[in-house]
Amino acid sequence: MTTRKTLLTRALKTRAKLLSAGGMLAICLGTGAALVPLAVHAQNFESTQRQMLDRVVAVVNDGVIMQSELSDRLAHVEQQAQAQGGNLPPRDQLIQQVLERMVVDEIQLQMARQANLSVDDTELNRQLRTIAESNGMTLDEFADVVEADGMTLASVREEVRREMLMRQVQQRQISQRVSVNERDVERFLSQQPSQQGQAFSEETRARHVLVELTPNRDENQARTRAEQARQRLQQGEDFASVAREFSDDRGSAMNGGELGWVRPGQTVPAFEEAMSSLSTGQLSEPVRSQFGYHVIEVLERRRQDVTEESQREQVRQAIFQRRADEELQVWQREIREQAFVDIRL
Repeated sequence: MTTRKTLLTRALKTRAKLLSAGGMLAICLGTGAALVPLAVHAQNFESTQRQMLDRVVAVVNDGVIMQSELSDRLAHVEQQAQAQGGNLPPRDQLIQQVLERMVVDEIQLQMARQANLSVDDTELNRQLRTIAESNGMTLDEFADVVEADGMTLASVREEVRREMLMRQVQQRQISQRVSVNERDVERFLSQQPSQQGQAFSEETRARHVLVELTPNRDENQARTRAEQARQRLQQGEDFASVAREFSDDRGSAMNGGELGWVRPGQTVPAFEEAMSSLSTGQLSEPVRSQFGYHVIEVLERRRQDVTEESQREQVRQAIFQRRADEELQVWQREIREQAFVDIRL
């Protein structure tokens, strides 16, 4: 919630300016029509000034990213860093890193529009309710918190809609690139002798914070950031809040870091090994995987009774999910390389 303070301050200042301008306009109208052209001239000047202040910072295929959008995103990132007491890369590197993420998002949203994908209001409301519940709130309480932070529920709804559209695109594209055959299932089961012939499956409900390595965040910086997140959690801070501030896994971060129930083989080996070694309620040290550094917490475990057929299906789905996660990063690099991108910083 503290991450929104910069935006809230900016909104309050803007509102104050509008109120002031509205008061002056009322005075001018009260003194006679002769002063109206002066007010119109002032409005035109302000409009022109706003246009001059904003500019295109990136052309992405047939779309653009504006300086105002980049500035808002940067303010959000900087406020997060300030709230967590962390260090950011040099300003030039930070701008490039944030803009690069916005470029990849824009490409995916363009693909969603080209495919005529949409998110209906019922589905969107269901997702918002899930986010609220994962943070221990009703939807009304969630709306109150959002507004108290200077945002509007409408803007949050739009951001969630964008995330859901990108997820639809990812699912469509990645499902065509990943396959699992019976040999893959047999190989996995042969590596899990303790589960062969058993009529149950061990499942773990976990949540995590992921800190990715990027061109502007090296190994040491990523690990340090993950350690900062872990320290915050050890000090008793709310996991959902820390996940929203720190985690680069935006899908789970919106749900407080929750991964839901995870079956064997569903996550990459480094993550699964670390998760398996944790006791319920225990927090891991930063765990390195191909995606970056994870801080993992196990919430609970259970045994699910399964038939041999359903067990094989669970293994198939777990392998598919793991490969899909790996393929997503490859695909995002590919669409970035194939797109026309003109950076104008």
